Amino acid sequence: MGNLFKSLTIGKHTIKYPIFQGGMGVGISWDELAGNVSKEGCLGIISAVGTGYYKNMGFVDKILSSKPFEAINFYSKNALNEIFKNARKICGDKPLGANILHAINDYGRVVKDACEAGANVIITGAGLPTNMPEFTKNFPEVALVPIVSSAKALRVICKRWSERYKRVPDAVVVEGPLSGGHQGFKYEDCFKPEYQLENILPQVVAESMQWGSMPIIAAGGIWDRNDIDAMLSLGASGVQMGTRFLGTKECDAKAYQQILPHITEDDIELVKSPVGYPARALKIGVMQRLKEGNAPKVQCISNCVSPCQRGKEAKKVGYCIADSLGKGHLGNLEEGLYFSGANGYRVKEILSVKALVDELTQR
Repeated sequence: MGNLFKSLTIGKHTIKYPIFQGGMGVGISWDELAGNVSKEGCLGIISAVGTGYYKNMGFVDKILSSKPFEAINFYSKNALNEIFKNARKICGDKPLGANILHAINDYGRVVKDACEAGANVIITGAGLPTNMPEFTKNFPEVALVPIVSSAKALRVICKRWSERYKRVPDAVVVEGPLSGGHQGFKYEDCFKPEYQLENILPQVVAESMQWGSMPIIAAGGIWDRNDIDAMLSLGASGVQMGTRFLGTKECDAKAYQQILPHITEDDIELVKSPVGYPARALKIGVMQRLKEGNAPKVQCISNCVSPCQRGKEAKKVGYCIADSLGKGHLGNLEEGLYFSGANGYRVKEILSVKALVDELTQR
């Protein structure tokens, strides 16, 4: 047995294996998961979403009022610092990333906070981060990686970045519609062949070559070594995997350990989200309550994402994404929201991160 992978360089940082762990929000990929993924030679990615839930730091738990709390309570700088500090205790000085949704309120502040906390790589999706370099001017060592779902999106980002900031991305994640959480496609397009990862990846690779050399990271529905090899053969330099890391002992949202081994393919569906994108989730918790007609009352307590308009969109779809994901992190199986990629039903055994990385990288 031996590793056949080449190392992957992103900006000034080199990762032993060309595998990103997806940045899964509100307590799924925090210090324990991301720290252990980086320790094992992949890129562990800390989600900056909902850090106020981390040991109740910064977030006023369970308190509701007529006036919503501001985003600063939901995206807690103190908690993010603590998460990075604890992850560093696990992985040392190995590269460590942060995933920050462009759709959040206070995006610029959270990017700066992540840089100050010690992120080596910033990954951003859920919108086109055309202003991403604006917030990292004082951190030239931090690599910037946008997430796109088309060659057109990459073209727009590269054009804006080159004109405004005289730079292009250090790498790009191209995500197909089989991923967990929010999709970069319209609902109906998620099922069309032309939008599947294997079809959009070569287009994004071709577009990237117009802007110089940048690694392309394929994401969405990648399950095993065969899938990784297939993506590399299509021109990718590496892959990003979220759902596989959901099914690990180190996943920070421990409820997934009891949920995933028992779900079926029919338990995973695309749902409407207050963020304005379709999202792939499990038919349990708040999703089941919605079907029963007895979902918890929607009250905006965090002002978390700008497209939601302080709870307006949440009331339309029937649930608050911040509150529901927070309850999922806390293990509330009755009211929590649980995301999963299309392959979540294939998790039959909860592995350690080390065992999973060995499975993916060794022959």
